Parts: sequence; structure tokens; C-alpha cells
Amino acid sequence: MMSFPHTLGKCVTGISFSMSAWVGWVLCFSMLPLQYLGTEGSALNCHTTCICASNVVSCSKMSLTTVPTALPLYTAVLDLSYNNITRLRAEWTPVKLPKLRNLLLGHNGLHFVSSEAFIYVTQLRYLDLSSNHLDQLYELMFEPLVHLEVLLLYNNRISQIDRTAFSSLNSLQKLYLSQNQISRFPMELVKDKTRLEKLSLLDTSSNKVKSLPLQDLQNLPGWIKNGLYFHNNPLPCDCDLYSLLTHWYIRKFSSAYDFRDDYTCVLPGSEKKKIVAAFELNTLLNCSTFKEEGQETYLEQTVFLSCDTRQQDTVKTWMLPNNVPVMPNSNQSAVVLPDGRLQISPARAEDSGVYTCFAVSEALNETLYVVVKVHNFTISGNGETLNTAYTTLVGCLASAVLVLIYLYLTPCRCFCCPNHNKDPKDLQGQNGKLNPNDDEDVEEDGLQGKAHRKKSVAESISSVFSDTPIVV
Repeated sequence: MMSFPHTLGKCVTGISFSMSAWVGWVLCFSMLPLQYLGTEGSALNCHTTCICASNVVSCSKMSLTTVPTALPLYTAVLDLSYNNITRLRAEWTPVKLPKLRNLLLGHNGLHFVSSEAFIYVTQLRYLDLSSNHLDQLYELMFEPLVHLEVLLLYNNRISQIDRTAFSSLNSLQKLYLSQNQISRFPMELVKDKTRLEKLSLLDTSSNKVKSLPLQDLQNLPGWIKNGLYFHNNPLPCDCDLYSLLTHWYIRKFSSAYDFRDDYTCVLPGSEKKKIVAAFELNTLLNCSTFKEEGQETYLEQTVFLSCDTRQQDTVKTWMLPNNVPVMPNSNQSAVVLPDGRLQISPARAEDSGVYTCFAVSEALNETLYVVVKVHNFTISGNGETLNTAYTTLVGCLASAVLVLIYLYLTPCRCFCCPNHNKDPKDLQGQNGKLNPNDDEDVEEDGLQGKAHRKKSVAESISSVFSDTPIVV
């Protein structure tokens, strides 16, 4: 039973049957609704304070300071936006609202939300807390909302987020955190093994994030990259950031393609923070153009090709390099797996080429190309492990070594030659080498300054670069 304020007791004790007493009695009871409204909140009035249309209750722009009580149990949409509700206490609804799906509390100046504020509205799918004065998200703040799909927290003053604040939101698909004071990128929300499985949009744009785990971001699936927004943050300029953004832009991921001009970074080395466009770093820092890398494998290995699409739920079909579609229950070495990947086993030399993946859904038709190179040897090194270039190099080196041995390590010296008693000067030609024919190398005309070729020596050593075979 509802208890009355102390004013009522004073009114009751002052009852008399005089006319003045009756006037005081009326005035005393007329003040009760006003006093009670200021402390507990007023009951829902679908004629003056709110608009009730079937299961929709709209109390927007009614200057409310508290949530109206006695809300219908069949309420599916409750709009309390653009009011003056600064605190959302646990008892804002004293009864369960099992059919409430959408709760709108934007533009209220909210600075406090109780940890038990959502225990009676566990069926929420859409929660709007945007454009308020929230400054932190504490531990298990949204724990009861296991069915929540969209959470709007943009345009607040959030600077601290507990790592478990969203851990129970297993159905969450879209999370808007833009225009806050966040300085750390919440990588745990999208990284493998810790991410929210259904999260496809995470907006952290227009915050104070100064660093990004670029390699971890690049390793994410395409459908997550497509909805990962981090523009308008004071990120440092470097070529890794440029490479990531250009890759995402080439793939037409919405996060980079739709907000190309909003991606900026702080140029290093400047006394004052110089903010430049991130897509111009190829000229400012001489960054190289991004090139999509292919996939390499070896003979007899098993290779998996990923169809990294921009949307998670698509029907994927593959085509081989010779424009032959991959058919189920065929004798082809390529098989499409249930998750959309293509498995090639065992890999053969003729499997090299460009593979095509077609991803189709109601909202998306995307074509991806994957370049595969199969090396013509096994990974263990057996068989043809030396390619042509390598064998050619080894052959050239061996030939050079044999020539040097012939020139400088000949076993027979002058003491074993037939004419070893002759003066070496008599046997020495102009080029300083021994002439077996005992002939002069220079003709008489050469002594007169005429440039003639030397006499040919039939038994001279062939050049290393000539086509004459070397016989040792």
C-alpha cells in the first residue's frame, strides 16, 4: 500500500468542520500530487504527457525528469528522448516489461546508469544512450541484455571502458562509440578468441585513439574490416597505416571507402601537430603502393584458399584457373568447404594460376581473385630441388675453378720440361708466358710502331668465355 507524506498527517490532524478547515483540507490534498511527482514520478498519461499508439509509448520532448510509472506490460517501444532524465535508477520500472524491444534515452543529460537498470527489460534489442553525459562504462554494465543487437553510445564523455563492460552481449551486432574521449582501441571486441561473435560494426571514430594494432587489424576477416571505423583520431602517420587503408579502400570496405577524406594522421617530426590526409602518405613519406600478395605452396601439399568477403553470410562458389567451376561430388582435387573456403589437395604444378570466388547474398554480389603458385618440388627437398638458374650458376663456378687449376697449378714445372737448360729469357715471350714453339710473338713490323695482332698459338689455352670446350 502506498504511504503518504508527512504533510498528509498534518492535514488529517487539522480536520474540523468549519469552512476554513474545509478550505485547508482541499489545499492540503491538492499539493500531494505535486510533492509525490517530484520524488517518485508520475503515472503514465497517454493523453497529456505521452503518445500511446498500440504498443508504442512516446514521451519525447515532454520535459520529464523521471520515467513515467505504470507502463503497459505490452510496451514494445519506449521513447524517452529529449527530456531531463539525468539518472536511470534500478527502480525506474518496478515491474518486468517482457515485450520491450526498443528503449530510447538519447539527449537527456544522463550521467548515471545503475548496474541494475536493465534487470526488468532483458528482451531489449535496441538501446539508445547517445548524446548524454556518461563518462565511464563499468564492469558488466549491460550484463542482463543478452539479446541486445544495437547499442548507441556516441556523443558522450566516455573515457574509461571496463574490459568486461560488453562481455555478455553475445547478440550485439552494432556498437557506436564515436565522439567520446576514448584513448584505447578496444581490440578485444573484434580479435579472435575474445571478440563478440556477431559484431559487424564498431565505430570508434572521433575519439583520442593514438595507436592502433595495425597487424592485428589486417588479419581480421573482411566482414569485420568492412564495419570497423576509426577515422578522425590523432593517429601517427606511417607507411603501415597507409598500406592498411589503401588495402581496405581497394577492397571497397565501407569503413575506408565511404570515409576516405576523414582519415587523417599526425605527421611526425613537426614541432606543431601537423594533421595531414592519410591517403596522401605515399607522397609525403614515400610509401609504396599496396600490392595484394598471392599464396604459395609446394607439390603434394594441402592448400586452403579463403574467400574473404565484405559480408559474413554469403553463398560462395569457386572457379579454377582454366575457368572450370568447382563442382561437388566430382573427381577434382579442389573442394569447396562448408565455410566457403576452397581446399586443394594434393597440390600439383598445374594448379598454379588465378582462382575466382563469387560471393552472393541479397545485398551483395562480390567477386574475389586469389593467385596461387605451386612450386615444382616438394617441401621436403626430394626430387627436383634445384632450379635451372641454380644449376647454371654451379656449372659456371665449377668451370672457372677448373680453368684456374689448369693455369696456375700445372704439375710439370720447367725443371721437367725438355728444354729446361735454356735460359728462361730465351723462352719468354712478350706477354710473359712460355711459348712452346719457341717463336717470337711480335713481328718485325711491330717494332716499327705498327699495331699488328700477335701470332696465333695453336696450342694456347682457350678463353673461359669462348665456346671451345676445355679439356684437362
